[in-house]
Amino acid sequence: MRPEAIAYPLTSTRMSDYLQLTKPRLNLLVVFTTGVGYWLGVAGHVDALTLFHTVVGTALVAGGSAVLNQLYEQDVDALMARTRLRPLPDGRMTPLRAYVFGMLLSAIGLAQLSFGVNHLSALVAFATLVSYVIWYTPMKRRTSLATVVGAIPGALPPVIGWAAATDTLGREAWLLFAIVFLWQMPHFLALAWLFREEYERAGFPVLPVVEPTGRSTARQTVMYTAALIPVSLAPALTGLAGPLYFGVALVLGLAFLFLAVRFARDLHRRTARQLFLGSIIYLPLIWLFMIATRVP
Repeated sequence: MRPEAIAYPLTSTRMSDYLQLTKPRLNLLVVFTTGVGYWLGVAGHVDALTLFHTVVGTALVAGGSAVLNQLYEQDVDALMARTRLRPLPDGRMTPLRAYVFGMLLSAIGLAQLSFGVNHLSALVAFATLVSYVIWYTPMKRRTSLATVVGAIPGALPPVIGWAAATDTLGREAWLLFAIVFLWQMPHFLALAWLFREEYERAGFPVLPVVEPTGRSTARQTVMYTAALIPVSLAPALTGLAGPLYFGVALVLGLAFLFLAVRFARDLHRRTARQLFLGSIIYLPLIWLFMIATRVP
């Protein structure tokens, strides 16, 4: 066999490992919500180059955050079936390579936002990086409150987009933040219930592990989903979206709440999976109708 025939698969596998470290599926949502924040901020008057720098810069910072998160959690990732084949716990990537890669991605992304967009968007992205890697990641091993803390960096991407578009952090930016923040709680609690055995084995004190009866999980799931409804309607009341959005958001919110209540009344893998899938459908639809009815 020719040497290049061996080198190509090895190179391809290495590239795949680097890509896997960035959690591309998860960060697709980050990129999407950042783009939504930008689009809403400019009210449809898009500057293609600014949007490019915003989306790519945010994607690089998010990818770097994911790499550094996996570097810190490689030992516990090795204990869970759904993560043990990641490049670090599986031994396909050295910690030094991962560290350099994560820092490089983060630095390039922050520089792209700062010089290609504006300093404010870079500052919000930096806050996202720090709160995710330095604050949330270590806290995951200590307390179930880490879920709430982790929802903060998770809700900042649309704020990055808004800052990129307007160079301000007005009430609209924080309204978008609040929608994503509240949405994340039932989304993650459903996921935590589905994988509670794995989280317990890895030593993560998520709520379904700390309180196995599920009463707190059920209560908080309904509480956060119910709180999401009035917050999700606010864009229509503040002039960010039109009347059609109000009706769609109300219907989607009530449907989401129905799934949350059904999960709370019957703490079963089936209802948890339905709630989780419902959350994945809910957020893109909310964004799409908000964009479609954006008031100039």
